[in-house]
Amino acid sequence: MTNKKISDKVVQRLPKYYRYLQELCVKGIKTISSNEISKSLHITASQVRQDLSQFGGFGRQGFGYDTEYLKDKMKEILGLTKTHSAIIVGGGRIGQALANYKGFKKESVIVKAIFDIELTHVEEIDGIEVLHIDKLSSYVKANKIDVAIISVQKEQAEIVAKKTIDAGVKAIWNFAPIDLYFGDDVVCENINMSESLMRLLYKSKKLEN
Repeated sequence: MTNKKISDKVVQRLPKYYRYLQELCVKGIKTISSNEISKSLHITASQVRQDLSQFGGFGRQGFGYDTEYLKDKMKEILGLTKTHSAIIVGGGRIGQALANYKGFKKESVIVKAIFDIELTHVEEIDGIEVLHIDKLSSYVKANKIDVAIISVQKEQAEIVAKKTIDAGVKAIWNFAPIDLYFGDDVVCENINMSESLMRLLYKSKKLEN
């Protein structure tokens, strides 16, 4: 796999390729062309070829891409070939919804524990510990956690995220309504549902004009 810098726009498209290739494999489709990928994912064929070429030569001219092989390569590129341990910080509605999400295991992510300051309102889920926030740092250090999912109030998000980072976490998936940045040594994906809704409403408003 390449060590060169890949643009964020390319990275954003990688899961789309992977999901599409999974569907093709389930349907028993053995090969696919960049033009066919283009039509299905609404990306130009030249962009498809350019994106995939960032990671090596996967296709043959006049033949296309071997779907099973390319799917496996996308899985490797996305880091899905190994299991990642995760915790959720914040046991409110969003945190519990994420804890109940069945898709994590398909993406090789195992949620180990939920942390909150008030445990009585946190629903217990099989296989996931419910622990007080005071145990966060010691738990992360003892259990080699890869990903911290943050779903606390805006005012507490940076504090708890820093606690997990100080304990050794290198990847933050942030659902709090604030963008978090911790430099190049920590990967942080900010998921702002309010901003996403605003973009949707803006686009729908344009259709009315």
